[in-house]
Amino acid sequence: MRMLYSKGRERSAAWIVEKFRTWSDCDGDVERRFSKDELLTNIMIYWVTETIPSSIRMYYENAHMSPPLKSGQHIDVPAGVALFPKDILLPPREWVERSLRLHRWTQMPRGGHFAALEEPELLVEDLRAFYRPLR
Repeated sequence: MRMLYSKGRERSAAWIVEKFRTWSDCDGDVERRFSKDELLTNIMIYWVTETIPSSIRMYYENAHMSPPLKSGQHIDVPAGVALFPKDILLPPREWVERSLRLHRWTQMPRGGHFAALEEPELLVEDLRAFYRPLR
């Protein structure tokens, strides 16, 4: 049983590193954007807390759920979108505007799905710029 658990961990570690490689702005070289310590820390958080299944399930659920809003529904709370060019979902602005009251739309020059690790300065500045007029 211990060996099966270990193989599951190896697979989940490989899955996590593969996602960091393919969902980030690293041109296929994951260590160009993330240190081994950062990758290992991320893997260990999932292993120690045993939360990799719930993390993966979110992607499954998103792929199999109905749209959250019905046609014509609109969310009136101010929204901001920061698009990092290597992210896994890059919605068209027109699609976003149909559902949200778009207050800020930023197309970032670089970065991917893990923006807080890849480009923390760009992300923080965009968050500050979004909230500044709402104070």
